Amino acid sequence: MKPKHMHLTEDCRAVSTILQRVGDKWTVLVVSKLGSGRMRFSELREAVGGISQKMLTATLRGLERDGFVLREQFPTIPPRVEYELTDLGRELLQPVNALADWARRNGDRVAKARELFDRADPNCRDGDTGE
Repeated sequence: MKPKHMHLTEDCRAVSTILQRVGDKWTVLVVSKLGSGRMRFSELREAVGGISQKMLTATLRGLERDGFVLREQFPTIPPRVEYELTDLGRELLQPVNALADWARRNGDRVAKARELFDRADPNCRDGDTGE
């Protein structure tokens, strides 16, 4: 039997590439914080909380490369760098905020489901092929 919908390899690759960027927890937090407006690196690091300098730098570079964030460096000593969302980044803000809101509303439900799953008899799942 043929599937009703054929997945185009190009479409799957495009979706996968974008989801790798926007599905990252640090991306969600950084985009959410930049939704309030332009921020300096140190302000952003403090606002996100728990992110290392290296991870924030990598996240911002990826977001800049993908066109979601604009980086502006000012010729001061020490150098001042500010980040803000581009138009594309502001468009991303809506689904990112929706996902973050969903996660906050459903975190307890997911935790309970995990707990029930983890307490279940592991022997019942051995050899489970999903059929």
